[in-house]
Amino acid sequence: MEIIEKYFPNLTEKQRQQFSELFPLYTDWNSKINLISRKDIQNLYPHHILHSLGIAKLINFKPGSEVMDVGTGGGFPGIPLAILFPEVTFHLVDRIGKKVMVANEVAKAIGLENVTVRHCGVEEEKRQFDFVVSRAVMPLADLVKLVTKNIKKKQINSLPNGLICLKGGELQHEILPFRNKTMTVDLKDYFKEEFFHTKKIVYVPL
Repeated sequence: MEIIEKYFPNLTEKQRQQFSELFPLYTDWNSKINLISRKDIQNLYPHHILHSLGIAKLINFKPGSEVMDVGTGGGFPGIPLAILFPEVTFHLVDRIGKKVMVANEVAKAIGLENVTVRHCGVEEEKRQFDFVVSRAVMPLADLVKLVTKNIKKKQINSLPNGLICLKGGELQHEILPFRNKTMTVDLKDYFKEEFFHTKKIVYVPL
């Protein structure tokens, strides 16, 4: 939990409480349903929660924004972002029913009222949002193809509406088709832990 406060020192008491409740909840669920590798659950805060919050280093979502998290699994990056941005609504989508159920239960347990979930593939979701976020779900080109229909035309944020992905490793090949309009942010510029040395945010306006 200290690592979250280190990089996000202005949390409210309620946000601190919600973030601190995530560890026992995810540890408990992870013992029943494999969401996070057993070895990695101890790294929940740096590898999953802080990583999800990296998106906040690219954009400060305006109140009233609507964001869809594609392939959310147990709720990443959607749930940490929903805690950080209580006036933004997050719609969490995944094709694996058990994982969506956990995301829903965790959101309810910590009192998040700005989260909805849906068990479906993104191609089935027809609603529109200001942004789509995702964490290493599929290659960028495939995701862009699937979510372009879900992006609203009307813009209320400082960045044009689009897709924001958390990615790792070598991305040159993946972003090649979008190189003229993609923006890439190195998370190592914000978070000093070794885990973030190869982690990036890729933003594609749509």
